[in-house]
Amino acid sequence: MNEIAKPKDQKPRRILLKISGEALMGDGQFGIDQETCLGFARDVKAARDSGIELCLVIGGGNIFRGISGAAKGMERATADYMGMLATIMNALALQGALESIGVHTRVQSAIPMQTVCEPYIRRRAMRHMEKGRIVIFAAGVGSPFFTTDSGAALRAAEMGCDALLKGTGVDGVYTADPKTDPTATRYDKLSYTDVLAKNLKVMDASAVSMMRDSNIPIIVFNIRQPGRLAEVLAGTGVCTVITDN
Repeated sequence: MNEIAKPKDQKPRRILLKISGEALMGDGQFGIDQETCLGFARDVKAARDSGIELCLVIGGGNIFRGISGAAKGMERATADYMGMLATIMNALALQGALESIGVHTRVQSAIPMQTVCEPYIRRRAMRHMEKGRIVIFAAGVGSPFFTTDSGAALRAAEMGCDALLKGTGVDGVYTADPKTDPTATRYDKLSYTDVLAKNLKVMDASAVSMMRDSNIPIIVFNIRQPGRLAEVLAGTGVCTVITDN
């Protein structure tokens, strides 16, 4: 049974769900697939309806990746800011999908953009979750040279989350890329130190270190599988748990 299935106390469990931007593409090669968004929204609603306080961070790789822009000659800071704007677009898309099925949702951006969303305010975000609203954190940490994984780790620590769930296109952390290496095997459980020492590319090192310092488990699972989020929350889903406990 994974860590999120064991409440620390009688308070509602609070998790941060990190979704990769690429997951929003569905079967496409670019952009946002609305049916995929709706599928994620239904899974998130089911988690919320089970009594969990939920916040989300979404990547922007389906629209623009700052690192790839920098690699092609663009100034890194400019490329990263463009990537942050991509995460805001994704956050608004998922907000629309959630609200279309009756889930009250707030988007908070680390880059002030009051016309379309709230600025990030920690206590306001916590109050939204206490009222049963989903909060989507956009624009990373609001500064270049940090990934959305670092943004997810920071928000998980600030919100006092019981776990950080990272939804990807594979069902956990592997010894190698399972899409290219058929001999790759999945880890059921890892320590933060193992992830850093083996240079496993599940999250950037700063995000893993922050989760270690905050003692927040990281749970990696396949968000593309309908219903997998509920299984992971129940402690029965296929995943990799990263913790020092």
